[in-house]
Amino acid sequence: MMADQASGLRKMTNHQVKVIAVTGGKGGVGKTNVTLNMAVSLAKMGKRVMVLDADLGLANVDVLLGIRVIKNLSHVLSGECTLDEVIVHGPEGVMIIPATSGTQSMVELTDVEHAGLIQAFSSLQTPIDILLIDTAAGISNMVVSFAQAAQDVLMVVCDEPTSITDAYALIKILSKQNGVYRFKIVANMVRSLREGQDLFTKLTRVTDRFLDVSLELVACIPFDGNVRQAVRKQKTVVDAFPKTPASLAFKALANRACDWPIPHQPGGHLEFFIEKLLLNDNDESIKELL
Repeated sequence: MMADQASGLRKMTNHQVKVIAVTGGKGGVGKTNVTLNMAVSLAKMGKRVMVLDADLGLANVDVLLGIRVIKNLSHVLSGECTLDEVIVHGPEGVMIIPATSGTQSMVELTDVEHAGLIQAFSSLQTPIDILLIDTAAGISNMVVSFAQAAQDVLMVVCDEPTSITDAYALIKILSKQNGVYRFKIVANMVRSLREGQDLFTKLTRVTDRFLDVSLELVACIPFDGNVRQAVRKQKTVVDAFPKTPASLAFKALANRACDWPIPHQPGGHLEFFIEKLLLNDNDESIKELL
């Protein structure tokens, strides 16, 4: 069954898809803002971008963009519609797969529902170049699964002790238990480039001592009051204030992301992302369902 599934997945795309999981260990570090501003910046560059709101029980991507959502992932899991049918469009044509908010059952997916989510991705027909996954906060199984399945893990950290310790905890779990050893770090809401570099040093000082991982500082996003103003307008800052310092930093990050290589194995195409989700789940019953 899994062989048939993989064969079907390979028919889904005829080009390479870049898959980036944006995570952060804890809430409040600006993970969703980083995701959306990257997405809009990439779309402005002509990329076909999809954002998966993977905070399944506390979704907020649609709220941040002021988008009216009729159907979401819960309707996909219930069999009411396909994944393609829940896609809504944001600024610059960014495609968004919305989740639900305030739904406990979405936070605690059963094995069958988890399998249904993977199955939904396997049948996705909409062509895309880049898939950005805005994960939930914390170290849940779903966060770990998405981070493990993506080609690149973008860890958003701000200069707070809890942000650093939670980021370290997630890096530890992903590296020691799930085979993820490379992380791209975004120092968010920093007062200066030096502060961002110091924040990165604090994190690497601990990871170098206790973990066998590779960390790369890919962006220092400055603290910028215009970001809050943009949120109030339900817009991304790169749209509302395109020349503000944070916007320029997000655009630079998006440019840099375009140059990140897409490995051929094991995550060279979107179908390999799905296959890794399948293989990440040790429950044989789920594999039989697929």
